[in-house]
Amino acid sequence: MPLWTVYHAPGAYTADDKQAFAEAVVSLYPILPAFYVGTVFREVPAESFFIGGKPVDGFVRIAVDHIARQFSSDRMRQRWLDMVNEALGPYLEGRGFDWELHIDETPSELWLIQGMRPPRPDTAGEKLWLAEGRPVPLPVE
Repeated sequence: MPLWTVYHAPGAYTADDKQAFAEAVVSLYPILPAFYVGTVFREVPAESFFIGGKPVDGFVRIAVDHIARQFSSDRMRQRWLDMVNEALGPYLEGRGFDWELHIDETPSELWLIQGMRPPRPDTAGEKLWLAEGRPVPLPVE
């Protein structure tokens, strides 16, 4: 699962903007079942959003929790960050926002969906979940 939490000023994004932004996030994960990918938008008023001890407006902070996949090299990390810049540019610098993003990588052993441990990457079980579009019980191996 990647879970994206987007902190932004009130009114920064319309409902349609949020839908398009979330779809752009899903597009970054073509090998994952789409139901793994969550995006949450959190409005933060300027009087509650501070950078350098000063209130800000027009700032977007994105926190990403990665569990389904981890990056194994600096090259992969940079390539993926370049993809993020391209996919989300229209919703960030394209709108004049200052922004920041960080990614936490959590071990997949600490992850459940509907009470089930997700299948390992690139396995028949993951392919089944991808085909079903939802978590389903897996055969016992």
